[in-house]
Amino acid sequence: MRDAFACPGRVEWIGLRPARDVPMIAVEAVEAVAGAGLRGDRYASGSGTRGMTLIQSEHLPVIAALTARSVVPPALLRRNVVVSGTPLLALVGRRFRIGALLLEGTDPCDPCARMEAALGPGGFNAMVGHGGLCVRIIEGGWLRVGDRLTVLSQ
Repeated sequence: MRDAFACPGRVEWIGLRPARDVPMIAVEAVEAVAGAGLRGDRYASGSGTRGMTLIQSEHLPVIAALTARSVVPPALLRRNVVVSGTPLLALVGRRFRIGALLLEGTDPCDPCARMEAALGPGGFNAMVGHGGLCVRIIEGGWLRVGDRLTVLSQ
């Protein structure tokens, strides 16, 4: 059952944060560096277990509803990639591809205290269970909006 996914996913949005306390910058494409992160993102030289972060587009309306907003722009959520069509938490401990990239889901991406400032009171709690996935980049390359996400068989 763990290999069954209804449909492939799709990259809907990509964002980079070049430095601490600056807004996310939306991009159409970015180079993903194996063992590091997304070129131009402040976490690109980190440990590699959080090379990039993903969040499900299907969760954005839920987060908006739980924070009494009509919409939540992806840049507020501090995640690098918005993906539709694939349940991301099912990818913890799994390998998958987005375009040519080989990735591994390492951990759920739990919310931080900054969600209260970004989304208002209750923002942290609205993100619990909807924070997305931390990913290790195993094989790098270019990541583009529109790229397909496919889960590899175990």
